[in-house]
Amino acid sequence: MAALRGRTALVTGASRGIGRAIAERLAADGALVAVGYARDEAAAKDTVAAVEAGGGRAFAVRAELGAPGGVDELFAGVDRELGPGAPIDILVNNAGITLRGTIEEITPEDYDEMFAVNTRAAFLVTRRALPRIPDGGRIVTVTSGVTRIAFPEAIAYAMTKGALETFTLALAKHLGPRAITVNNVAPGIVDTDMNAGWLRGDGAAWAAAAGRAALGRVGRPDDVAGVVAFLASDDAGWVTGVTVDATGGSDL
Repeated sequence: MAALRGRTALVTGASRGIGRAIAERLAADGALVAVGYARDEAAAKDTVAAVEAGGGRAFAVRAELGAPGGVDELFAGVDRELGPGAPIDILVNNAGITLRGTIEEITPEDYDEMFAVNTRAAFLVTRRALPRIPDGGRIVTVTSGVTRIAFPEAIAYAMTKGALETFTLALAKHLGPRAITVNNVAPGIVDTDMNAGWLRGDGAAWAAAAGRAALGRVGRPDDVAGVVAFLASDDAGWVTGVTVDATGGSDL
């Protein structure tokens, strides 16, 4: 519990899946965690309850980050709990949506929605948080293995994540003088609700997904959360501007 004691973390998209696992892990390591969510209040409350059951501290904050005013809504909620301008030691940009489709199938509306939630919101949340992140703070963004592995079945989604990796590279250099580290974690295929429709409904799909990983299985949310926790810790103070591949060695 001591690694992150006394620190506050904001995790967007933390009501389920990878985000929930990250919130639980950071809280288990001692951080007070703001659990960002868009619509599913019950799931967010369940995440908070799980954190508290494990001896940690958390609170839920609602904000639709892809909608106008979403970033204002997020930080207003944080301020209600912590007080105006309270420090945010760790920012985890995890909120995102996936709309599968090739270049012929993705509509302009799909494209705009994914960039609004996955890319624009992360940029604006980070920009808003920066004055509150102390020197030596941590920014971690969850991207995807599809920035390394060609995935035409979700081309626009991959583009949103590629943009975030470029964002991280530039921001890491910009914030280096403040000793704020900025890194990405790129998951592969993970067993989450977001992937349930195609991954869990077919034994062949599960086997194919597991077969893509060098480690021979489908990823779990806690596999990714452990990498995020490392990058949020003091042990990662000399790591910045990188993308940590957390795909289990997919498509090597």
